[in-house]
Amino acid sequence: MTDNAIEIADLRKVYGGQGGEAPKEALKGVDLAVPRGSIFGLLGPNGAGKSTLINILAGLVVKTSGKVRIWGFDQDANPRQSRAAIGVMPQELNVDPFFSPRDALEVQAGLYGVPRSERRTDEILRLIGLEAQANAYARTLSGGMRRRLLLGKALVHWPQVLVLDEPTAGVDIELRQMLWRNVRELNRQGMTIILTTHYLEEAQQMCDEIAIIDHGQVVAHDSTEALVGRLDAKTLLVRPTAPVGALTLPEGVTREDRAQGWLALGYPRSKVSAGQILAALSAAGVEIADLSTAEPDLEDAFLALTGST
Repeated sequence: MTDNAIEIADLRKVYGGQGGEAPKEALKGVDLAVPRGSIFGLLGPNGAGKSTLINILAGLVVKTSGKVRIWGFDQDANPRQSRAAIGVMPQELNVDPFFSPRDALEVQAGLYGVPRSERRTDEILRLIGLEAQANAYARTLSGGMRRRLLLGKALVHWPQVLVLDEPTAGVDIELRQMLWRNVRELNRQGMTIILTTHYLEEAQQMCDEIAIIDHGQVVAHDSTEALVGRLDAKTLLVRPTAPVGALTLPEGVTREDRAQGWLALGYPRSKVSAGQILAALSAAGVEIADLSTAEPDLEDAFLALTGST
């Protein structure tokens, strides 16, 4: 057993190419390793290939070529074991409206071949906060409750790897906080978590490592801290005591006038220091009422690598 929960080598997926249809290469030789026990972010703009990759891991899409190992099991040689090692919480709210949460979890556990004596239905209902609604029809549940149920269904076989596909899209703050508490607890128990999200601040707070996919290729893979640290940019925020006209600033420094009189002075920290900027402001007779600095964040890194939001 390696130290990786998932190992992907030269993974390719091509759609179409028949009946005169032009082929579309969704994944172009993806190489990726997800460490065991980590919370791993899988980010990318719409159409980058994230969903295709997740669906291949889940066994819902057949890859064109390449190798996938989940928890040490080769997806081709050991398909049942590899699928049993992973649980996926999908983005779509695909819940049977005529099943209660308890029924839905029991049926899902049966599909995974979990013996009745080993099912953890009540424990999962407590974890996802649906004990009170355990026997209600799913069609009576709110959107947030249905999303909780999707998490429960992904956990019925207690997989080693849990994939959360945009789990907090469109949910309220309370549900988001509950979800992250649960995710951290599952991770503390040893479960590896893979997260896709468009909320980059969320990914920066939650993830140990992040891979960014763009146009079917991994364009960056590093620890979250190192990924953000690649950027050379920094911002000095200054609020002068009086409006400031034209300024002569060190080469490479940009100026943005913001609300309430603040100036945002961006600079490459490898070439310019905050002291040089402050000296230029002093030389121009600018009196400063307040100032602070802003470090780059994951959103800045994402934009730099993909040019997308």
